[in-house]
Amino acid sequence: MSTGQMHPGTHPIDDDLVRRLIAGQFPQWAGMAVEQLPSGGTVNAMYRLGDDLVVRLPLVKGGANDLTVERTWLPRLAPHLPTPIPQVLGDGQPAEGYPWPWSVYQWLSGKNPEAGVLSEPGLLAEDLADFVAAMRSITLPGAPRAHRGGPVASLDSETRAAIEELRGIPQEDVDYDAATAVWEEALRAPGWGGPPVWLHADLMPGNLLVDGGRLTSVIDFGCLGVGDPACDLFPAWNLLPADAREIFRGALGADDATWIRGRGRTLSQALIALPYYRKTNPAMAHNARHVIRAVLDEG
Repeated sequence: MSTGQMHPGTHPIDDDLVRRLIAGQFPQWAGMAVEQLPSGGTVNAMYRLGDDLVVRLPLVKGGANDLTVERTWLPRLAPHLPTPIPQVLGDGQPAEGYPWPWSVYQWLSGKNPEAGVLSEPGLLAEDLADFVAAMRSITLPGAPRAHRGGPVASLDSETRAAIEELRGIPQEDVDYDAATAVWEEALRAPGWGGPPVWLHADLMPGNLLVDGGRLTSVIDFGCLGVGDPACDLFPAWNLLPADAREIFRGALGADDATWIRGRGRTLSQALIALPYYRKTNPAMAHNARHVIRAVLDEG
């Protein structure tokens, strides 16, 4: 859970607002229990509705754009994937002073995995590779460009600025020279020479659900689109231990250049997230620290 306002322009959301929105637009679900779900997410609030539904409401305008992308593409992607993904059951509209579209989804069971305490890391690595490979194999036309899906160099100025910002925070113990070296290696790596591939583009632990150590669902497709396949290598460092990381890489057949770009992209995301979320979103800050350690320990 966040401990403060994460972004400028965040809209206040509470149980009563959710009840009013449901009653006004989906009377068949009015009167069901509403319960806010703890979440490390950064752009959406999640509320469980009864036993079988969940309501997702953007906290900021950008989240509303992501939700529109999901409404368009989730039904088209679902038949091609080995893992359940969210099913939109209700397209909510702005009302009751709430300014953006919002959605009702089928409830997906499971819990978010946590790095360091995975019960079946090797099997989870295989499950994740199956999902990523299936995404890459999709050939649906008209795909948007994935968030973060462009060249690694497009992240350079923001990544270097984050490193400099972190240097000014004594509490964060990071080997900044080593982090810079990893990032510069990613910049030197050959770019993706093939056609852009379909990506989830935000495979953070908070967007994965597991049960019994196995992947049961992948959620939050707001960053989806096509781009560099290295963008979906994030779980290698934000979740998997070293031995499972190699299983994940082997199952995907990632070449050296793609792996180096993937490592650099994952590190970049963590370096940018840590100073931004360190006071407002402990879950995101914790995962960012884990990624930085995992990448730099890999050498």
